[in-house]
Amino acid sequence: MSLLKEQQPYHVLHKLPPGDSPYLVQKDPEAAIVLFWKAINAGDRVDSALKDMAVVMKQQDRAEEAIEAVKSFRHRCSKQAQESLDNVLIDLYKKCGKIEDQIELLKQKLRMIYQGEAFNGKPTKTARSHGKKFQVTVKQETSRILGNLGWAYMQQENYLAAEVVYHKAQLIDPDANKACNLCYCLIKQARYIEARSVLEDVLQCKVSGSADPKSQARVKELLQEIEPQQQPITSSLTTTKMSLEDAFLEGLDQLMNQRTSFRSRRLPIFEEISSFRDQLAC
Repeated sequence: MSLLKEQQPYHVLHKLPPGDSPYLVQKDPEAAIVLFWKAINAGDRVDSALKDMAVVMKQQDRAEEAIEAVKSFRHRCSKQAQESLDNVLIDLYKKCGKIEDQIELLKQKLRMIYQGEAFNGKPTKTARSHGKKFQVTVKQETSRILGNLGWAYMQQENYLAAEVVYHKAQLIDPDANKACNLCYCLIKQARYIEARSVLEDVLQCKVSGSADPKSQARVKELLQEIEPQQQPITSSLTTTKMSLEDAFLEGLDQLMNQRTSFRSRRLPIFEEISSFRDQLAC
């Protein structure tokens, strides 16, 4: 084990919940799950017990069981905990390959942002990554959710839908990872010139994460796929049969093109959302 890993807290090293949870006290996942169940049934700190139990279950390859637990007992949790539980479910759906469920929940989270209900009405929220806390804005959260939605469409090989979603995400809060995913979607549609242009921002370090070694390595891989191609083929939304997914994305597209004033806590791109509710409904 490297010196860096040895210096990391136990919960960071093993991707576990922080704090004084039974897992950290005993370092025994199966025993901790039993204690979490007891806490939930006794009504003792149910918000953290349910969430932490789901995380430990995922680490124990019991993601399906964790999904059922969250769905069955989230009604015992506070309103403030629901958004966090949604994030746990999305992660569990991803782990289990439940792409449709993941897409459905991501769309639901987008609707909450459109309606000004995200972050319990606050402009920012505190998030945690690798044991560190930081502030996340609604703008950043929107881009993150769109990025996750794009990834889910990619797993379905729906590269056109993923492309549109990644375009929206990049307009809001661009980064190198989403740029590479967008490039990949264009490559899969044989739109090589457009794919190459998307990588320019990363090559010129114009977006966040461009200097990351993983991003640089992926850019090289994508360029190797693009460069041998000679005859680019274009694709258009107008030539694709519309589906419920396309209607949802078309709603996003129209929304992004609207020029409305900032009249509430919502981002400008989410103003006048009510006229698109039918398109956004799954």
